[in-house]
Amino acid sequence: MTLPHGLRRASIAFSDAAAKQLETIISETELHALDRALVVISVDPDIGDAIPGDTTGPRLRQYTDELEAVRILFVTALRTVVVVAYIEV
Repeated sequence: MTLPHGLRRASIAFSDAAAKQLETIISETELHALDRALVVISVDPDIGDAIPGDTTGPRLRQYTDELEAVRILFVTALRTVVVVAYIEV
């Protein structure tokens, strides 16, 4: 997929809690599912649903990939996506 000139993917970073979750993944299937969901989020950081709560500052969002059975909680700020949690559904 070619992105239009001037558009680029958001960077992906992980909170400490999310990084610890990633350390426990040993299945190639789980890694593929997570990778696919992260690509979707990096291309469109506004995807998913805002989680109700505090509206000041960056909003916590959730993206669920039904095909891969993955749910990711994340915050987006300045074209950087910070993954807060990875959840299998």
